[in-house]
Amino acid sequence: MDFEIAVILACLCASLWLKPWRMLVGTELLTPLLATLVLLPWLWALPSLHHMPLQLHWSGAPLVTLMLGWPLAVLALVAVGISTTLISATSVDTATALIVWQGLLPATFALLLGAALRRWVTHHPFVYVLGRGFLGSVLCIFAASLLAQWTGHELPNVGSGLSVIAFWLMAWGDAFITGMMCAIFVAFKPYWLATWSDNLYLKS
Repeated sequence: MDFEIAVILACLCASLWLKPWRMLVGTELLTPLLATLVLLPWLWALPSLHHMPLQLHWSGAPLVTLMLGWPLAVLALVAVGISTTLISATSVDTATALIVWQGLLPATFALLLGAALRRWVTHHPFVYVLGRGFLGSVLCIFAASLLAQWTGHELPNVGSGLSVIAFWLMAWGDAFITGMMCAIFVAFKPYWLATWSDNLYLKS
């Protein structure tokens, strides 16, 4: 738990230093921010609200990062973790684990992957939707899940080998929604994506 609290504090300090609230001035990002704060806590609370042999974990952090940008996404994901605790009446330990392993770590991986794609891959809408929205989300969520399992956060009632397969399949489900929403937003609501730029991706 000490490590997770340290990660949360480090991300919050970096986020606040970048003054993410400036992203809300003169933009349309308030809508995706409010949607994140309203919908995502219920998705994070599903394993606690419905006791099943295989608990389905939903991250959504890569999509939140694509919509809000990493600094604002950090604040939103911390708030989502707190709201999830109030909804599902989970412990502080569970809340910190959710914030780090389902929120901040996948969001940070999504930030690093996006920076790598911008640096070394051609700028194209297909690269953005497939690379960052779909396949990138699979890798980010799966990597965070493996690290969580390595630190002792395993799926209940499931062996370590089967947990890896479960994390891999759940990452694909999460990424499918992320890629689909990215494609829709690029076509109809590009101003809901802080990481999208017409000048960058639609150059002649």
